[in-house]
Formats: sequence, C-alpha cells, structure tokens
Amino acid sequence: MLVPVFPMRTFVLCTLLSSLALAADPIRFLPASKTFVLDAGPVTSAIAINNNNELQPVYFGPRLWRDDDFKPAVASREWASFDLSAATTPKEYAGYGGGLFVEPCLKVTLPNGVRDVVLKYQSHEIKGDTLEIRVKDISYDLAVSLHYRVFPQGVIRKHAVITNRTAAPLTLESAQSGSLHVPPGEGYRLTYLYGRWAGETQMIREDIHPGVKVMESRRGNTSHQANPWFAIDGPEPASEISGRVWYGALGWSGNWRVAVEQSSHQQVRVTAGLNTFDFAHSLKPGESLETPPLYLGFSDQGFGEASRAFHRFQREFIFPGGLTSKPRPILYNSWEATEMNVNEPGQVELAKKAATIGVERFVMDDGWFGARDTDHAGLGDWFVSRKKFPNGLKPLIDQVKALGMDFGLWVEPEMVNPDSDLYRAHPDWAMHFPDRPRTTARNQLILNLARNDVKEYIFSALDKLVTENDIAFLKWDMNRNVSEPGWPEVAPEEQKKLWLQYTRNVYAIIDRLRQKHPRLEIESCSGGGGRIDLGILTRTDQVWTSDNTDALDRLKIQEGFTYPYAPKAMMAWVTDVPNFNGRSTPLRFRFLVAMQGSLGIGNNLNKWSTEDFALAKKMVAWYKGVREIIQHGQLFRLASPRDPSGFAATQYVSSDAKKSVVFATLHSQQYGRIVPNLRLQGLNAQTVYKVADIDNRFSTVESGASLMDRGLPLRLTGDYAATAFTLEAQ
Repeated sequence: MLVPVFPMRTFVLCTLLSSLALAADPIRFLPASKTFVLDAGPVTSAIAINNNNELQPVYFGPRLWRDDDFKPAVASREWASFDLSAATTPKEYAGYGGGLFVEPCLKVTLPNGVRDVVLKYQSHEIKGDTLEIRVKDISYDLAVSLHYRVFPQGVIRKHAVITNRTAAPLTLESAQSGSLHVPPGEGYRLTYLYGRWAGETQMIREDIHPGVKVMESRRGNTSHQANPWFAIDGPEPASEISGRVWYGALGWSGNWRVAVEQSSHQQVRVTAGLNTFDFAHSLKPGESLETPPLYLGFSDQGFGEASRAFHRFQREFIFPGGLTSKPRPILYNSWEATEMNVNEPGQVELAKKAATIGVERFVMDDGWFGARDTDHAGLGDWFVSRKKFPNGLKPLIDQVKALGMDFGLWVEPEMVNPDSDLYRAHPDWAMHFPDRPRTTARNQLILNLARNDVKEYIFSALDKLVTENDIAFLKWDMNRNVSEPGWPEVAPEEQKKLWLQYTRNVYAIIDRLRQKHPRLEIESCSGGGGRIDLGILTRTDQVWTSDNTDALDRLKIQEGFTYPYAPKAMMAWVTDVPNFNGRSTPLRFRFLVAMQGSLGIGNNLNKWSTEDFALAKKMVAWYKGVREIIQHGQLFRLASPRDPSGFAATQYVSSDAKKSVVFATLHSQQYGRIVPNLRLQGLNAQTVYKVADIDNRFSTVESGASLMDRGLPLRLTGDYAATAFTLEAQ
C-alpha cells in the first residue's frame, strides 16, 4: 500500500497510520458487531447491520485502530408518532418507505402503484480494497448492490447498482449514489462553489440550519452555476490549518444533485447522485441502473489538508496516466489573435512567435472547418475548410512541429448550426420536441447524443480528423446548455433517459478516441468552467477554468477551483488587456497569476512589443523550472484573495519538502501599509533553504522553522504588484 504524503510536521502520525494500514486488511467484516470497517489510509468509515437488519452508518472520521471499539448498532427508537424509527435511524442507503421522511437514496414506483421501498441486508463480498454489500426490498425482488473502494489518501468511493428482478417494469424516481452522515449535533457549516459564466467556482461558506439545502445542475452538464463538491466542518469552525472537515464530490458530468439536510434530531446528512428533476427512469425486468461514483473524505487538519489529500488522490487515481503522467505542456491558443479568421500563413506566423518564447503546444481555435466564418454557420461539419487551408492541415502541422511544438485543435462536437450541411441532412438529430420551437443559443442547437447514430457520427468525425492529421490535443468545447430535451424517436416513457444516456455517450466517445489514439490529450471546456468534475477528469487531461481571463478575477476563480481540484488540471492563461472587465494589469502580474496552475498563453502576439517578448521568454523559462512542483506538489493557500486587504499568496511544496515555490500578489497598496512577513507552511523545520525571488534581486538562507514561524519578507507596493520565490534545501 502506498504511503500518503503529508506535511512534515505530521510525518510521524502518518507513518504510524501507514504501518497500521499494512498490518490489517483495508476492509474487513467484524462478525461480533456485524460491522464493516473501511480503512482508507488516515480515515475510517464503518457501516453496521443493525438489529432491524438494515445498513446503518456508525462512523466516518480519523483512523480507528481498535476493532473492539465498534459495538453492535441499534436502530433509533420512535420519537413520536410523527417521527418513526425509519426517520430517526441513520440509513446508509435509504429507500423511500416504512415511514421515512428525510431525503431518500432510492424512490421507486411499481406497476401496481406501490411506492414503498424498505431495504434489508442480504449478503456481502470483500475483495482487497473493494466491498460489495447487497440489499433487497422486503417484499419485491428489487435489489441494490452498494459498491465501495478505499484509497490510501483518505478517500472512499461509493456507488449503487439498482436491479429490477421482478417480472414487470418499474420506474425509478430517485437514484442516488450514496450518503454521508456526520456526528449528530449543531453548529456545522457548509462550503460549496457557485457561479455563472465568467464567474465560476466562487466559494460560499454558510451555517447549516434545519431543512434541506440543494446544490444541483439541471442544464445537461456540470454547469457554471454550481459544482458537485461540498465540504462540512464543525461543530467547532475549521480553518485552513486546523479543524474537522468532511468533503465529497460526484464524478458525473450530467444533471446532478447534492442535498445537505439537518433533521429535527440534529442529524446532518448529505445525499448525492443523479438529479431527480425530470427524472423517471424505467427499468425492465433484468435491467440495472448504475449511479455515478461519489467520493468522500475527511481531514482533521482543516480545509488545506482536505484539499491536499484530495489532490493527491486525483493525481494518482483520477487523472489519465496517474503518477506516470507528465507535467502539462505550455500551450499557445490563437483565438484572441485571429478569432475565426484563420488561415495557414497567419497561423504559421503566430506559431513562429510562440516558439521564440518557449511554447510547447500550438492550438488553433475556432474557424478552421466547414463554412465557419462566423458563429452562425459550420458547426457539425467537421472537415477542413479548403478555402482557408487549400492543402489541408498537414503543411501547418509540419511547420508547427518543425518549430519544436506539437499541434492542437479546437472542436465543439456536441453542437450544430442550423446553417450547416449536417443539420440540413439530419434536422432530427438536434434535440427537440415535436411541434415546439427549437431554441438556439450562440446560434446553435445541441445534438441528441443519447442517440446511437449521433454518437457514432461524432466519434467517426473526430476519429477521422485525428487519424488523418498529426493532432496531439483537442480542446473539446460545449457552448450552451440543454433546452427542449426531447427524444421523439423513443417511447414517451423512455424519453427522460436522454439526460443519463447523453452523458454516458459523451464519455463513450472520449474513451474510444483515447483507446484508439493513446497519445491524444483532451481538454474539457464548456464556455469556460461548465464541465469540471471528477467524471470528465478521469477522461481528460485538463479543464478550461473560465472564459474570464482577467488576472484579478482569476485569483478568486482559481482559489475556489483548488478546494476540490488539483492545480495540475487547471488551465490558466495570460491574455491581452484590457479584457473582460475593461481592466488593464501589467503583463508580469498576469503571468504570475497564470503560473499558479497549468500555464497557457492566449495573447495576440502580433501586437507584442520587444519588451513583452523578452518578459514572456523569461517567465516561461522560469515556469518550466518550477512547474513540476506546482503541478505535482502540495498546495498551501497562505492568503486568500477574498480578504479585503487585496493580498493573496499560494505555496507549492514538493513531496519530499526539499523544494517549494511561493506566489504573492497585491491588488492595491492602501494607506502606505507594508505587507507583513508571509509565514510559509509544509517545510521541514530542521532543513535549511536557499530562498531566491524570480528577479534575482533578493536571496537569503533560512531554516524551515524560521520561514514557517517568522516568515518571508515581501516587498509589494503600489497596484497590481506580484512576485514569486523558489526555495531549495541546502
């Protein structure tokens, strides 16, 4: 079993926990207490079969080493005729029935009108780090298999497989992936991400009160408006460096729902899975529905360690290639320079300029295909425009490669313009209801990828494009949400399956492409951050964080992103000013903000000065020297851009704590105040570090103890000031 990587000050504790993990099976069943114990590195989850033969969650928190601490679970007593035992007893996977009044995981309607489900334990199977527990309704042959896997970073994955073993079809009205229960009590807080286009991943932290708080997407994809991640801390408030934090995230890129509920008996629970909105999923006899994975974790060292543990988990078990994947290359994207006015000479000229500053990947954006001169036409016609590229893409790609870069291309496969050859040939392929208007957004309609013929067309078009051209990278965009989600080709009772099948087929296309073209890399983009979740991140190498590239706005967007997701996946671009807000910030400031993730450049290089090229070349070279630490190291959020002071700082530390990178920015100096020393984290207190700033104007040699306790002096004054430091053990 792998030993998790933690800050050096907790190394002794982690070593002990790792030794315990090696000494015992990660999942085991205790017959005396009828308890399943799931050890995920520093975290333990326990589920018991109670006296009613129901699955009851009994613990989720820091690692417990003594099996005798688990006693037999007993269902809660009826509180009153208004609160039966079914409502007051915590349920691992609750069916709606038997007097349940809280959020269910499963709700079913049977052909005879029965809408009552009570699930009881049947059997289980343990295989190494996986567990399957089988439960069934007390009367009908409706079965649910609950699947669990533990990971050494303190993460537990769960999902459900719901199977109709009756002789008649039934309808699922709610199919959730699972639930999380925190210890009963009051004073808990909920942290989640909200936003909109160009303002994604804004962090909200609020008290949890009695009732239900729902975060969701009904838009057909993950959405800009909310993200399927949550964290709960309390009852004592947690900080970045201390306190108890439970967290979770769904791996699903379609309609999702997370319900956070505090019952009248002070029980806080989270239920997460497929959105119940417009959901009625029929299951014929013998058919099953598998829910998306729900990933859960816990930290008793605050939000910072919760993020770092989840980042480690993603880098090893979620991102394609896992620990063998290389750092993300520095890319240049041509959109801001040319928009759709692309042609071979213009793109070659941009590629030459990009190569001089050290760019490693050249990406041509929209406008290269079909009749694509504006956003009114061409989507769906994925063939190279011979008007713009008379000899195809090969001459351009050859020149890009000769300059030492690989080649990437923008695509938007899920969309179609009414003014396109594809739509004229197959108007029925666009989502629609018969005899209803077809709502366009950005002059486009959305293809019904739930249809197999549409899925096959998109796969074939992309496969042909990649097969015939030396394309290393696709930027896969999606610039609108679903409207008129009709599927008239199937029976009315089957049409609501569109939501589920659409996302499954997007996944299937990407999976097939990557299997056939193992070197191909893909970025998930949906008008910015509209499709960011652990489902798409298992299939794509990076995500486009936001269409808003204003450096000041990006500080908050990027901070919110890092609470659930690892910086390696976070694309951050340097672009021209004035941009989104009409604000102009120095090029140096823009670079030092963008270098806190995976670096990209989107400027119109045709307008850069000699000084701009010189600064960019210096910044790119410096980033290449530290990106291994930024993308594969541990992130410490030292100062939040949400603070009114306007000061923000992040730190990245290598897994062995021998190297570190620090970024600091100041929006505007106020009252002549000097930014105080910045206290670092994650270093080895007994190690001596050489510290140098990015401009080679400041260097010092300090111990880790001094840097973490006395701090690092900063010289940030004026407006839009920024600096960066490297630390290296001596």
